[in-house]
Amino acid sequence: VQLQASGGGLVQPGGSLRLSCAASGFIFRLNSLEWYRQAPGKERELVARITSTFKTNYGESVKGRFTMSRDNAKNTVYLQMNNLKPEDTAVYYCHKKYDMIDYWGQGTQVTVSS
Repeated sequence: VQLQASGGGLVQPGGSLRLSCAASGFIFRLNSLEWYRQAPGKERELVARITSTFKTNYGESVKGRFTMSRDNAKNTVYLQMNNLKPEDTAVYYCHKKYDMIDYWGQGTQVTVSS
């Protein structure tokens, strides 16, 4: 299983970013994936999850601002982040649990600052 995240960067408060995570090594269309984030000095937290049937769940702090989606033709999941706040600053990771093993992408830094 390989997960390759991209799309992070520096954005002003109120701005938007879209993260991508390209996946391989498993049957993408049959599996759920998640986005997590970890801010300095804090525990890693679940941001969003999408199932094989396109059902999504979000952490309370991002509901209404973030949208997770998937493109099964490209084996890629996305995280559209709108109305970003300084507290969204973190390293964002895509994640897949497969055969009871946790797989993490390399992380992409999102910094929200004026």
